[in-house]
Amino acid sequence: MRFVIEEPFRALFPEAHIGIVVANGIDNRRDVGAGEALAAAAAQAATAIGGDDLAAHPAVAPWREAYRRFGVKPSRHRSSIEGLLRSVLAGGPRSISPLVDLYNAVSLRHLLPCGGEDLDAIQGDLRLTLAKGGESFVPLGSEEESPPGPGEVVYADEAGIVCRAWNWREAERTKLTPETMRAVLVIEALPPRTADELLAACGDLAEAVGARLGASCRVALLGGNGVAETSLDA
Repeated sequence: MRFVIEEPFRALFPEAHIGIVVANGIDNRRDVGAGEALAAAAAQAATAIGGDDLAAHPAVAPWREAYRRFGVKPSRHRSSIEGLLRSVLAGGPRSISPLVDLYNAVSLRHLLPCGGEDLDAIQGDLRLTLAKGGESFVPLGSEEESPPGPGEVVYADEAGIVCRAWNWREAERTKLTPETMRAVLVIEALPPRTADELLAACGDLAEAVGARLGASCRVALLGGNGVAETSLDA
């Protein structure tokens, strides 16, 4: 099983860097204070945002421009970092599970989009590419199909779409659960954020998941017209 950045995506976003944390042996039922870590990161992020216009904030504005580039309205499809920061301003975000809380905490500490999928639910290779349009996708928390449009940035496997509009909405099929033991966690960066900043965020996440959830973790950095694929196997 591989993670692959396909050429249509690379041609549209040659400047994008993608960080991968492959975690094996996760105990996602531990009470490890992940909710408290998330709350602390949320408080830190709220201070960092202050009274700024969120749409114009340096953590959000590049993602809004990227969404426009592949034809999606960012006011309707918000990047995961914008959605998370909006939940901070609304008094959240809520605790979901130790693994999700940990990656959301890292997302808020580093102000970078972060998401995760259950590796045992992925079918074949996981690909970052552009949608043909109409592929199968059931959003997290739903039972109804919501397929992408042509040219939309997506994560996909052999069964359909795993995440729509780059990092806007993940699939119900591959969601992280209390039973998840193997996961691929993805952190993304666009300029002016650098590969070194992304690598630091990946290291932070790998350390947290290893120390708190007992997982063995491996980090890979892709994109930026460099490495285009990595193994997702243990």
